[in-house]
Amino acid sequence: MIRDTSAQDAAIDPAPAQRRRRRLVLGGVAAVALGVAAVSPALTRWSAADLSVDGSQLRYATVTRGRFVSDVAVQGQVVAAVSPTLYAATAGTVSTSVNAGDKVSKGQPLASIDSPELLSEFERERSTLLSLQAAFERQRIQTRAENAGNQQTVDLALVTLKAAERELERYRNAFQQGLVSRQEHDRREDQLAEAQVRYEHAVQNAKMQAEKLSFELRTSELDVERQRGVVANFERRVDELTVRSPVDGMVGSIAVQQRAAVTPNQPLLTVVDLSVFEIELAVPESYADDLALDMPAEITYGNSKFPGRLTSISPEVRNSQVVGRVRFAGDAPADLRQNQRVSVRIVLEEKPDALIVDRGAFFESGGGRVAYRVDDGVAHRTPIATGASSIAKVEVTQGLVEGDQIVISSLEPFGRAETVLIRN
Repeated sequence: MIRDTSAQDAAIDPAPAQRRRRRLVLGGVAAVALGVAAVSPALTRWSAADLSVDGSQLRYATVTRGRFVSDVAVQGQVVAAVSPTLYAATAGTVSTSVNAGDKVSKGQPLASIDSPELLSEFERERSTLLSLQAAFERQRIQTRAENAGNQQTVDLALVTLKAAERELERYRNAFQQGLVSRQEHDRREDQLAEAQVRYEHAVQNAKMQAEKLSFELRTSELDVERQRGVVANFERRVDELTVRSPVDGMVGSIAVQQRAAVTPNQPLLTVVDLSVFEIELAVPESYADDLALDMPAEITYGNSKFPGRLTSISPEVRNSQVVGRVRFAGDAPADLRQNQRVSVRIVLEEKPDALIVDRGAFFESGGGRVAYRVDDGVAHRTPIATGASSIAKVEVTQGLVEGDQIVISSLEPFGRAETVLIRN
């Protein structure tokens, strides 16, 4: 008979094993509960979000309050403040006496124009002036002579009048004494009346002749003055045949060849005044309304910064830009050269207490009207209003408060979603 193992078996109490299983089940349930409690906020945010983006691709900034300076930074080109271009005053053949790059002083001859036609006209007009001057002098002598003759006629008429008065007085006395007849007395009265008329007419004629001669002399004098103006104009034009430097500086460029034929108002050469430099810059059209003359500017040349002032603004827009000029407020750098490139920062506005945030791509992509405010890992689309802007900062006027954190990188990944979950 085969024996089994019943003699070796021992009875085991099942209670401890049941207790261990119970503890394992309870631990698993607790772990599941804790896991659900831990992920429930994330699940809530996930369910409320319209979109999710990777947070590592975003940049953030906090809205703060402080001093805000609105400015614009552009690249400028150094140009001479005074760089006149000299033109040909008349047609002729030009001969230059300088080369590009030569230093010149004010009044120094730079070129000359040979114009035989102008010189011939000048001589002809000068001869006409001499002829008119001689005619004027002759007219003046003739006027004095005729005035003297007329005055002599007046004087003789006056003498005749005085003689007739004395004669009449004698005959009147004689008539009263009965020595002469009334006929003789009346004849002397008629002679006195005739002398009186002759004298008055002589005086009137002398006055009219004097006025006539004065008018003719004045006309001759005006002819001389007119011709003198013509000659003076020709003298100026002849003097302009010698082209002189208007400033101390350097010959910038020569636009004509030696012994070339030129026409009136044709550019000949340019002179650059090296003592005063300005910065010519092109500002984007969006800043045109904010620009004003005498605005402060900061010019960066090398590692140094120099103060400046906005001195001119073009009244027209070209290629979506407005051209302006900035002049150094103090001494310019000694080694500054024309056409060098420098950086210019123009201060448009300054506010001591403003709500500001770092400038980023959100300002352009959102048009300054939309921002995404970040709260507990979720970005909320928020309508905003912005004021002035600078290179690094943007003024916020509505929609945000101090301490808000917003996304300042491009808003293109957000589309037009109202709520966006930011994944870490």
